[in-house]
Amino acid sequence: MAAPMLRLCCPGRRWALACIDGCSRHRRGAPNGCTSSRKRGQSSVAQQPFITAQKSRKGEHEWAAVVGLEIHAQISSKSKLFSGSQVHFAAPPNSLVSFFDASLPGTLPVLNRRCVEAAVMTGLALNCRINKKSLFDRKHYFYADLPAGYQITQQRLPIAVNGSLMYSFCAGKNRSQVINKTARVKQIQLEQDSGKSLHDDLRSQTLIDLNRAEGQLRVDANISVHHPGEPLGVRTEVKNLNSARFLAKAIDYEIQRQINELENGGEILNETRSFDSKLGCTIPMRDKEGKQDYRFMPEPNLPPLLLYDTESLPAGADPQQVIDIDRIREQLPELPSVTREKLVQQYGMLPEHSFTLLNEVGLLEFFQNVMKETRAEPKKVTSWVLNTLLGFLKQQNLAVSESPVTPSALAELLNLLDRKAISSSAAKQVFEELWRNEGKTPAQIVSEKKLELMQDQEALEQLCHAVMEGHPQVVMDVKKGNPRAINKLIGLVRKATLSRADPTVIKEILEKKLAS
Repeated sequence: MAAPMLRLCCPGRRWALACIDGCSRHRRGAPNGCTSSRKRGQSSVAQQPFITAQKSRKGEHEWAAVVGLEIHAQISSKSKLFSGSQVHFAAPPNSLVSFFDASLPGTLPVLNRRCVEAAVMTGLALNCRINKKSLFDRKHYFYADLPAGYQITQQRLPIAVNGSLMYSFCAGKNRSQVINKTARVKQIQLEQDSGKSLHDDLRSQTLIDLNRAEGQLRVDANISVHHPGEPLGVRTEVKNLNSARFLAKAIDYEIQRQINELENGGEILNETRSFDSKLGCTIPMRDKEGKQDYRFMPEPNLPPLLLYDTESLPAGADPQQVIDIDRIREQLPELPSVTREKLVQQYGMLPEHSFTLLNEVGLLEFFQNVMKETRAEPKKVTSWVLNTLLGFLKQQNLAVSESPVTPSALAELLNLLDRKAISSSAAKQVFEELWRNEGKTPAQIVSEKKLELMQDQEALEQLCHAVMEGHPQVVMDVKKGNPRAINKLIGLVRKATLSRADPTVIKEILEKKLAS
């Protein structure tokens, strides 16, 4: 109860699709087990489409879907939003509950400074306008896990508004095409979380846990469909989705369900639905509440929340008593989009490689630590980290932090390869030995396995001469212009040297001898 929550409201975005003979072109199949909604509800004016629908061929019925997301994210803090009770994951039920959390008479909310700072930081990261004055409201509804009968939120004047999130993703056959998109953010508000209902089916009873610190992210999706050029359709809300995968599935299903319903002459009910992940469909819960149902009113026990910036900061103000937006802005860490841009510019890597480095926890730090200790080119380091290291990690389902190969060891291996002390194939053998975590350095492994490249030019020339003498037909094929024949000679020489000779040097020697 009263766990610190951030509520992000993103306005509607249009999905474009077309329907032929009542069957949608949308990529999901027709929904099964869907409950029809025949009653006309109210359209939401908050969902504003901003992407035009695809053009359809003659005879097709166009449909456009509008989706708005309401995201509930728990703030990382040591105590709750309005009480001093600790926040601790998986704590025993009702072990972290204050008098205020239990709504005992006479208790008052005390706002958590850390939560306000986190909300401001989130707003800045999402390019929002931070309101220097924001208000708290009571949202009334009755539920067993809400003992006060109301929830403290920010309905009228939230802490941050009018933001945007620019993001990119890789597309195309080889994921080499970077597509940039922008998601609008309507508002960010601080909100008290409710308790948690624990349903005991064996005893047919429901128990309440007022700790409410699960550390989860929950999303409510508001979805409607309409014909382009016509008013927006009636929306439904799919509640409490807790993963990106389920969110995508619920949106896809609900779009298809609404299209099928309308194509078959039905009407969409303005209702709240839940998503059954096992069945893969949405299920009606209740009629959708409107603002009037919640009876919003100003929270009488909390004064307006006042924030400051450098210009408005009162002279001689105690830093512990005020919150400075500009100071928080200075503490804002580098955002992923900025980091990706720097990686592309500094190391000349492909944009898709920068995405992988940031998306795998700890991989960017591993890459940067290797770069500090190696003379190898950035592109070669990138290849080894993303292909070799990440490939081994994926095979054994390990996190980057669990890698038996350290950044220092990989850097030493790449230095050996860079100064041509070993071949690329030998380097792979060394990496495999390092992966076995035998506590040896790359140099020790190279020495023990005798993997050093041959440095004796005269001995290598004699080997090349011997291979050419022993395979006159292959030599003849090379002279006739067969481009693959010289590769065969290179392979034979490398085999004779136990892969300890540089293929480039071998090729140079062979070409000289063949030309003479």
